[in-house]
Amino acid sequence: MTLILTPGAATLAQLEDIWRNGRPARLSDDARPAIDAAADIVAQAAAGEVAVYGVNTGFGKLASVRIAPKDTAQLQRNLILSHCCGVGAALDIPTTRLMMVLKLLSVGRGASGLRWQSVALLQELLARGVTPVVPAQGSVGASGDLAPLAHMAASLIGAGEAYFSGERMASGAALARAGLSPVVLGPKEGLGLINGTQFSTACALAGYFDAMRHAQSAVAISCLSTDAIMGSTAPLQPALHALRGHRGQIDVARAMRAIMGGSEIRESHRDSDSRVQDPYCIRCQPQVTGAALDLLRHAGQTLEIEANAVSDNPLVLVDQGMIVSGGNFHAEPVAFAADQIALALAEIGAIAQRRVALMVDPTLSHDLPPFLTPEPGLNSGLMIAEVTSAALMSENKHLANPCSTDSTPTSANQEDHVSMAAHGARRLERMNANLSVILGVELLCAAQGVEFRAPLMTSAPLRHLLQITRDCVPALGADRYMAGDLARAGALVSEGHVAAACNVAALLEGAP
Repeated sequence: MTLILTPGAATLAQLEDIWRNGRPARLSDDARPAIDAAADIVAQAAAGEVAVYGVNTGFGKLASVRIAPKDTAQLQRNLILSHCCGVGAALDIPTTRLMMVLKLLSVGRGASGLRWQSVALLQELLARGVTPVVPAQGSVGASGDLAPLAHMAASLIGAGEAYFSGERMASGAALARAGLSPVVLGPKEGLGLINGTQFSTACALAGYFDAMRHAQSAVAISCLSTDAIMGSTAPLQPALHALRGHRGQIDVARAMRAIMGGSEIRESHRDSDSRVQDPYCIRCQPQVTGAALDLLRHAGQTLEIEANAVSDNPLVLVDQGMIVSGGNFHAEPVAFAADQIALALAEIGAIAQRRVALMVDPTLSHDLPPFLTPEPGLNSGLMIAEVTSAALMSENKHLANPCSTDSTPTSANQEDHVSMAAHGARRLERMNANLSVILGVELLCAAQGVEFRAPLMTSAPLRHLLQITRDCVPALGADRYMAGDLARAGALVSEGHVAAACNVAALLEGAP
């Protein structure tokens, strides 16, 4: 069923459905009057004598050059073609489609000045499966994501390339095969299409959606790890976390209590354990993962606002009858959000990797065999899986360095401070991929460790998690080729099966 989106009111849940499930979407018909009103004001300005940036002038440093009314259509076409300077691998199709939806939401607010026929064609590309080929490199996240959005806009005028029916081809051919015709852009339409933060925001949203799934998975896996090393649940007491007050910490502790409730392993050492305290990677899980969750939630709020924002330039203020130049295209909020997500990903992975190291170390794992193999020495067990998790953890630490502080002047110093939001957002895909494997390795170690505690059993939710793990990756006895095991465990995490097995998303929101 097609999602009907109201500009200014799209939710994170709707956007995730579009990105993750390929859900078709279009604007509500109620958006058209505002779109038409803004387009009328632009048309009047284009026919007038007063210089209006981007309507009857050049762009950027060339804004002082006046353009004759007869040349405004050529001006917009030239703008699109000249800005198609993206390089590198193409953005994946789901994120490209999300970017297109974000552009619809932006222009649908009725402040960009696009005509309805151009908006309708963008909707039709989505509806009929025509996806522009958008090189992922070339934006500095200010004056909009100019190069990536230009490649998107090129498909509307029959230039560049697009995917259709699983093939990559010239955009003109893709449009024809989909039964569509290119549009001739009117005044300001090219500028309205390429100004904006939709590339950066789409990439950041994709990173956010996976990061939230990984945070939820980390909660479930950390519970299994706690039972594997016979850790204490005393640090999960609600009064302790209420005394500090951070929402994420409180939520994670509550979820962990629910997931671990009824574990025979936990009950077996509640009163006779000589250990006084567990290492931080066990004892401080709510404090670390909860803080990461708070960061992610804040980033999600920022990105939801930006997804509904009008971020091109100039903007049409219909009620005042004005076209005003501003700076909404500057993607600083998106850059900050991407940096926050990156920090959360790095720290979730860092503490997870320490739990892996704890479980494979016989001096710390409370009598588990070295490297979780039944015949250590003859077998290396999960020794090098732990090393792989350390390598990925270290890589994510490097990638987590902020991008938002790395401005560089462009466009003859007209754009003298930029956000680097595109860089910040694009690196999240790689960080999420790394984290899924770190958590996958922890899952394999924790499963192996809990099985060594037999005949004692873990809790019902964790037995379910153990079962889906073993359905995918058998227990490790004698050494075997491990790369496939790590890949399958990582997929269990990234595809959401781990979090779903323990109902973590609902538990974090307070559901029983």
